[in-house]
Amino acid sequence: MNFFRGVMGGQTAGPQPSGAETIQKLCDRVASSTLLEDRRDAVRALKSLSKKYRMEVGTQAMDHLINILHTDRSDSEILGYALDTLYNVISNDEEEEQDESEDENAQKQADDLGTQFTEKFIQDPEHITLLLTLLEEFDFHVRWPAVKLLTALLKSQGVQVQGIILVSPMGVSRLMDLLADSREVIRNDGLLLLQQLTKGNAAIQKIVAFENAFERLLDIITEEGSSDGGIVVEDCLLLLLNLLKNNSSNQNFFKEGSYIQRMKPWFEVGDDNSGWSAQKVTNLHLMLQLVRVMVSPVNSPGATASCQKCMYQCGLLQQLCTILMATGVPADILTETINTVSEVIRGSQVNQDYFTSVNAPSNPPRPAIVVLLMSMVNERQPFVLRCAVLYCFQCFLYKNQKGQGEIVATLLPSTIDANSISAGQLLCGGLFSADSLSNWCAAVAVAHTLQDNLTQKEQLLRVQLATSLGKPPVSLLQQCTNILSQGSKVQTRVGLLMLLCTWISNCPIAVTHFLHNQDNVPFLTAQISENLGEDERLVQGLCALLLGICIYYNDNSLENYTKEKLKQLIEKRIGKENFVEKLGSITKHELYSRAALKPQPIFPSPEQMLFDHEFTRLVKELEGLITKAVHKSSEEEKKEEEVKKTLEQHDNIVTQYKELIREQDVQIQELKEKVSSMTTQTEQLQATVSQQQSQIQQHKDQYNILKLKLGKENQSQSSQGDTQVNGLQTEELAQLREELEELRRQQKLLQTQLSEKDVQIDSLKSAAQAAEGPAGSDNTEILQELEGLKNQVQTHLAEISHLKAERQELLRRAEAGVKPSDTAPPSDSSSDAAKAELENRLAAQTAEMERLKESRSGLEQQLAAATSTAAILQTEKSKLQTEVQESKKEQDDLLMLLADQDQKIHSLKQKLKDLGEMVEDEDDLRDQTSDEDDEDED
Repeated sequence: MNFFRGVMGGQTAGPQPSGAETIQKLCDRVASSTLLEDRRDAVRALKSLSKKYRMEVGTQAMDHLINILHTDRSDSEILGYALDTLYNVISNDEEEEQDESEDENAQKQADDLGTQFTEKFIQDPEHITLLLTLLEEFDFHVRWPAVKLLTALLKSQGVQVQGIILVSPMGVSRLMDLLADSREVIRNDGLLLLQQLTKGNAAIQKIVAFENAFERLLDIITEEGSSDGGIVVEDCLLLLLNLLKNNSSNQNFFKEGSYIQRMKPWFEVGDDNSGWSAQKVTNLHLMLQLVRVMVSPVNSPGATASCQKCMYQCGLLQQLCTILMATGVPADILTETINTVSEVIRGSQVNQDYFTSVNAPSNPPRPAIVVLLMSMVNERQPFVLRCAVLYCFQCFLYKNQKGQGEIVATLLPSTIDANSISAGQLLCGGLFSADSLSNWCAAVAVAHTLQDNLTQKEQLLRVQLATSLGKPPVSLLQQCTNILSQGSKVQTRVGLLMLLCTWISNCPIAVTHFLHNQDNVPFLTAQISENLGEDERLVQGLCALLLGICIYYNDNSLENYTKEKLKQLIEKRIGKENFVEKLGSITKHELYSRAALKPQPIFPSPEQMLFDHEFTRLVKELEGLITKAVHKSSEEEKKEEEVKKTLEQHDNIVTQYKELIREQDVQIQELKEKVSSMTTQTEQLQATVSQQQSQIQQHKDQYNILKLKLGKENQSQSSQGDTQVNGLQTEELAQLREELEELRRQQKLLQTQLSEKDVQIDSLKSAAQAAEGPAGSDNTEILQELEGLKNQVQTHLAEISHLKAERQELLRRAEAGVKPSDTAPPSDSSSDAAKAELENRLAAQTAEMERLKESRSGLEQQLAAATSTAAILQTEKSKLQTEVQESKKEQDDLLMLLADQDQKIHSLKQKLKDLGEMVEDEDDLRDQTSDEDDEDED
């Protein structure tokens, strides 16, 4: 102990040992001491010297310290000292670096020293495994130093340490347990450890995610106060970014776990947004980045669309738009919010439609798009904010033809409202302002309203601009070319050339409008042919692209500027090789490749804002086509046109066949479904048949077994003596006799029932015949009687008619004073007699007519009664016939049953006969009875 007191500062005589000597002695003590207390004191002394003598301690003591971790696992104090010492040797603390030296060389040396000791430590992977084992110790003095040491190792040699932890059993799971530690110091340092562990390693990121990391981290963020929380929230968000960025599997897991919905409360801000702390700004900035990671354009389109839909449905997009229109939000948060909203709505029609409906809280309310465009064309706004607004406008129009039409409509004369500011007015104002950045932004914004939209390209040709009082308006296309020819700033000209190229590409009508101005082609050829400085080479390349588009999309409607004449002009004024070289200079520009990487316009300074991402895609598409078009001859073009026509015809044929194939596919699918159902039915039937066959086979087997058994019994029974009767046991004979008697009784009973049925059938037949006979004859008689009655009625009617005619004649004669039988002039007496006679005859005829009417009424009643009787008889006949049929059916059933009984009786009798038993046959009994009767008669 005196030795340690000397080392730790006690006063001793003689020269003091150097630091290296002291460390060597301490290392010897650690290695050789048998007492745990001595080793503990030595390790504590090494810890106190490790920062000052980092090189010496790391070189001499590392192996001894690692050995302590192996051998003294039971003492947490010495383990803690050893881990702290290793941490001091390996980590590159900023304070330590500042204490040692302020120059960069000393700092580099310190970093190299930490790297060397880290490499030495991880030479044996078991050392990392040992640290992971120590993490299971709950003791604070062991677990916390182990977390810090592992973090330092990951910072120094991350890839190597990640590989060792990845293959270590339960390695990642042990580290995830740190998030559940109740001691905040360990939990917070565990977050830093997991940040280092998940950097750039997709496999570890997946394991951490499936260890329920999202749930735990979101819980910690909520517990710590979300965006109002401290540095712990920041660490959780950084870890979430590590897990989700460029990891499609974790992104899908995050979405499917409904964790997007849990992000919405992060963005709930109040009306008073003044006085945000720096930590809150940092937290909210990271939260916005987390949203952008889920909907980044570099993700797969399907995954992005799914997340965009989810963000709209849960209200996250609406919450972001609230921040967008709120007042008092810090500029950097507002800029990042605009970028986030941009990517949430990009390519999503539903989200884009919602964004159209968002209004700023102004009086009167203005659309959010108009408010944002006002910021974009305002040169006093920050550069990054203007870039964000442009990106938002581009994302709003991306694959949104409806939105493109709405923006272009605000430029058309019929829709312009002088009392309000529209998007079209702001774009035109920016396009022709004195600020070159506003010119470029407005030109790119208008180009995006035309992207892949032929209809809007043609509509924009209608836009007319009033340049000054007293002069006629000019078209927007002409005004753009006028500004180009005036030699404005490079940024302005580049923006206008990109707009013109986008406008007339794939639009022959726009090409015709452009060529119709006689000054445009000479201006372009002059720009391309001149030898200008380096700054102008990009403008020359864009002029070459514009002229090439005029050739490629030319419909030859203008005689002076056909494809062939423009190519001849290029060959004479510029030269084909020079033209192609200038055209190729666009893609060789240093800013071209940067813009081609991402859709978002990110530029270090306003002067470098030259290329748009969508325009780089257009250049890539057209460069080769224009080069080929310039070098082609007229004959080759004719051949190509013929080939195109042929291909179009073939395409039409192919389209027809495709439709036919689709129809056949539908039919085939229907037939497949039918075949499938029939196959299922067939399988069921086959299963039924198989089951029945199996049952039949079982019955056959049982029958064969019984047959063999009966044969064996017959053979064995025939050899037995008097105890058996013809091979049959007495009991079996008695049983057979009983069965025979029972069958006979049943037969008699059935015969009795049959006789009763026969009697019933005979009675029914008789009734039916009686019904049929009399009913039939009655029907015939009734019909005959009816016919006779009809004839009588007709006769009576004829007589009545005759009597009426005769009566009329008598009346006529009576009125004329003529006697019916005498033509001589009548006397008074004869006249009276004749009149009396006529009256008597009329009275008689009248009485006869009354009698005939009564007779006719009676006949009609008899006819109705006969008809009713016939219907009743017919109904009874049908009923009797039905009963006869049922009786016949019952009789047939009884006959069948009797036949079966006879068959059974016969088989039993035959069996008894075969067994030698005397059996009286009923036929023989009948014969005997008949013979006896004959004898008696004799």
